[in-house]
Amino acid sequence: MKEALTAVFEKSPQGYIGYVEELPGANTQGSTLKETKANLAEATQLVLQANRQLAEEEISN
Repeated sequence: MKEALTAVFEKSPQGYIGYVEELPGANTQGSTLKETKANLAEATQLVLQANRQLAEEEISN
């Protein structure tokens, strides 16, 4: 299954911030837009993995 999520990037005085609108907790920052995009991809994967693990634990209890 392929899901489309909305990544938002904003310029800040220190560089860039990025977040995924549909996924609370998936947010990051970086010095460059390229770095911020890479960081957000990793943050998104980590949040999805954590949510999946929590759901699996809840189902097994």
